[in-house]
Amino acid sequence: MNSRVAQTNRPEPMTEATIALESQDQIRTLFGPRDEYLRLVQDSLGIDVVLRGDKLRLAGDDEPVTRAMQILDEMCEIIHRKRDLPQQDVYDVLSRYGIDHPGRQKKTAGIELHERSRTITPKSEGQADYIRAIRDQDVVFCAGPAGSGKTYLAVAMAINALRTERVRRLVLVRPAVEAGEKLGFLPGDMLAKVNPYLRPLMDALNEMLTFEQVQRYIDNGVIEIVPLAFMRGRTLNDTFIILDEAQNATTTQMKMFLTRMGTNSKIVVTGDATQVDLENHAKSGLSDAMHRLRNVNGVAIMSLSGEDIVRHPLVRDIVNAYEGDSSPTLIRNKG
Repeated sequence: MNSRVAQTNRPEPMTEATIALESQDQIRTLFGPRDEYLRLVQDSLGIDVVLRGDKLRLAGDDEPVTRAMQILDEMCEIIHRKRDLPQQDVYDVLSRYGIDHPGRQKKTAGIELHERSRTITPKSEGQADYIRAIRDQDVVFCAGPAGSGKTYLAVAMAINALRTERVRRLVLVRPAVEAGEKLGFLPGDMLAKVNPYLRPLMDALNEMLTFEQVQRYIDNGVIEIVPLAFMRGRTLNDTFIILDEAQNATTTQMKMFLTRMGTNSKIVVTGDATQVDLENHAKSGLSDAMHRLRNVNGVAIMSLSGEDIVRHPLVRDIVNAYEGDSSPTLIRNKG
């Protein structure tokens, strides 16, 4: 097969690399319709890309060639796993490496649930930035007051990822701060005891999907709702993971949770720093992690304010009253 991507004039490339491809089908899928995907990588990074037989040769400056190799490796992994390369998956990979693409502006318009053509749209600039961060980054922290949509939008994005087959399952997690003696007085097994803590996540799911769909997903293990303590020792691949009410996770629990992340997974951590219920003045794992990871590439740190509250109009006034009319400063670090 002849070269399908034109070379850029470059007198002496600094770095060359080669990717061996398995078949003509893989080559066609990787290149995309009318070579769209490969041209986007080439033009964005300013490198030369040439196909010789079953080998893809890359030439250019060292850093762009390295990034291109990582991007193409991820795209090949998606093809191997799905036997296809959906456009949205390509855009997600490019976004993680800071490459703009035609789908970026379109993506920020709303969240498609693929349920009776329903779309969830952001109600504020802060919510729009939050949705964009979830799309573009693998780990997102979002702190904000009650009613700002931090949990609801995260669940909507999780359902979208599931319905578009970018992940195979959802794991929704909450700390059970009363776990231990106090829960022991409640009737039922352990899952029944922690059910009150997990109910808000169920409420969000039931607003977006029918009861029968939610039940079927849970019965088939596609959606799992678990207490934070049950996450220890697990590795979650191809999973969208949400930790809600994360202000009630300790620093040790937060480290344990974040390290459960496997390949092709995404984590969203939400919480309200003003509603910490940890005993003995223990340090909140949410604020600790947002500080520790603020400069880590691939991690977005977001804060919503009273301006983003979308519940009953009185909720904003109530939050402001408790905060002395001082809303948290918006932090929109895309990572």
